[in-house]
Amino acid sequence: MKRVLSVASEAVPLVKTGGLADVVGALPGALAGQGWDMRVLIPAYPGVLERLAPPPPPVTTTAVPGKGGRRGKGAPQADAPAVLWSDPDLFGGPARVLAGQVGGVQVLALDAPHLYDRPGGPYSGPAGDHWDNAERFAALSWAAAAIARDGLAEPGGDTPWRPQILHAHDWQAGLAPAYLKWWGVDVPSILTIHNMAFQGRVGPAKRAALRLPAEGFQRDGYEFWGDISTLKAGLMNADAITTVSPRYAEELMRGEFGLGLEGVIQLRAGAVHGILNGIDDTVWNPETDPAITPYSAARLTGKAINRKALQAEFNLGEVPGPLLILVSRLTPQKGIDLLPGALDGFIAAGGGLAILGSGDPWAEEMVQGLAARFPGRVGVKIGYDEGLSHRMFAGGDAVLVPSRFEPCGLTQLYGLRYGCVPVVSAVGGLADTVIGLSPATEAAGAATGIVFHPVDDLALRQALQRLTEAWADRKGWAAMVKRGMRTDWGWARSAAAYGALYDRLSGQP
Repeated sequence: MKRVLSVASEAVPLVKTGGLADVVGALPGALAGQGWDMRVLIPAYPGVLERLAPPPPPVTTTAVPGKGGRRGKGAPQADAPAVLWSDPDLFGGPARVLAGQVGGVQVLALDAPHLYDRPGGPYSGPAGDHWDNAERFAALSWAAAAIARDGLAEPGGDTPWRPQILHAHDWQAGLAPAYLKWWGVDVPSILTIHNMAFQGRVGPAKRAALRLPAEGFQRDGYEFWGDISTLKAGLMNADAITTVSPRYAEELMRGEFGLGLEGVIQLRAGAVHGILNGIDDTVWNPETDPAITPYSAARLTGKAINRKALQAEFNLGEVPGPLLILVSRLTPQKGIDLLPGALDGFIAAGGGLAILGSGDPWAEEMVQGLAARFPGRVGVKIGYDEGLSHRMFAGGDAVLVPSRFEPCGLTQLYGLRYGCVPVVSAVGGLADTVIGLSPATEAAGAATGIVFHPVDDLALRQALQRLTEAWADRKGWAAMVKRGMRTDWGWARSAAAYGALYDRLSGQP
């Protein structure tokens, strides 16, 4: 098997805050069919090590340092996860890498309690963002680059496991390709941009703490408007750059989407590849989903049962028109602020809306205000519940994704899979995956959803009117639902594209 090290701040099933985790967790299984052995390096946040059975012993300062260091004094028992790499002073304290397998993913957990063993989520705690996030994720990148350089000690073997490709994800791993280049390591690297809005920007005073070379603090290096950007460091030094949809790769060359880094993407255009995300079609399968009454494109009876249950769960009354769902972070990026100016006509025409999400306080207050404004027609649950999200896709007639930008989006793919027709803005991966209803696509029998542009409340009102009209054509609606359900959005094509890129960079046949 060919070897690739994937480094990221989160991965399903261990830790998730967004779509990044879904992709990182799905790629290893998808790439196995391409002949690639992918191991995923993530921080050992609280609860991660406990998932690597049996639980490993606590880290101590007796950990043996070095390049692929073996276990030393105080080492774990033979049946515990092996220490494959260690460092006595990784950005302020001892660290080690332990291996395990969770949910079919080969995990390398970076156990550094001084950086990761703290309350809260991966990026923030009860008091807000962790003050040392820059150092925490520089350490992750440093460990990844060191593993690529030196390899991992393999229990019971004399030959270290050394990757032929290092695949870094987003700003949290952006320094890994840069460290490799600065060290002169001959392992090719890839950086995937999941969301350009997050750029790993910190002040220049952090330079020494992040172990960055002084000569790199300039326009053609990691300097970004007087600050440091770990994402830019990766973009300038990775051998290849990927985005999570072809459309997003094109959009990033424009100022409204590149957010200050469009010049870097233009400079490196020859190394940029848009590879669309897939979904885990075993987890997202309406025929076998344990959270719902099952149904299929050939037999849609169960969908009506799920719709009725969803109305009850959200305390909705009779909804004679389409039941729309929204499962989203409640932020301006997601276009949440467009809802108040767009719903009146839709509700008057018989529509209903069920909302699940959390985010900015003003947005949470706003959607709760919509429920008060349209009692029995708009229902809201603040937070996130994976099982409920499955029930919403199964019971909803349509799913709304009005994003101002969307690198790929998985929500619309789940909707297609579950016969929940997407209503989406024409940006990024949304435009790449949903065929908008129009006279041409209707005549060709090709439409799978409603696509609108520009991203404003007028266009959204018009899109919801088209949704209501399409719903009224029961025969045409059923055909569109089935067409979307039968479209394959699994990982096979995407994995083949990644595998081909890995092969080309590593010189594999």
